[in-house]
Amino acid sequence: MNSHPAQPVIDTHVLLRDGDKLLFSQRGGPYGRGRWHLPSGKLDQMETLSAGAARELLEETGVEVDPARLRLVHVVHHKQSETVDRIGFFFEATDWTGQPVNREPSKCLALQWFSVHELPEDIIEYPEGGLLGYLSGSGVLAEHGW
Repeated sequence: MNSHPAQPVIDTHVLLRDGDKLLFSQRGGPYGRGRWHLPSGKLDQMETLSAGAARELLEETGVEVDPARLRLVHVVHHKQSETVDRIGFFFEATDWTGQPVNREPSKCLALQWFSVHELPEDIIEYPEGGLLGYLSGSGVLAEHGW
């Protein structure tokens, strides 16, 4: 049997938290259109995970966070298809500057705060796995779609 090294897509997700509220984005692109997600994106080559998470948060919402102030809270290994898998690193941010605004209206329909006790009903499954793992404290790793 031939084995090949894994080449997953690496994603960062930010749980922007203000007390018991988390910021969600409503997808506007073809993937998950109209469903809820967290501010997130792909890691760039030669970029640290925390720097990538801070960059994506800034690009999508205008909120600035010091990468050193992000706390890794969950990891999801997600099987997207028969040929693509992703590893998502979920970071909590509780200290930031700026007010969230939709800086990518072509990709995002809305930004909205939700209580951790009343989450939106239609969260995309992959980020929901990281979100629920974080909220439940059930461990740091979830394997989704395998």
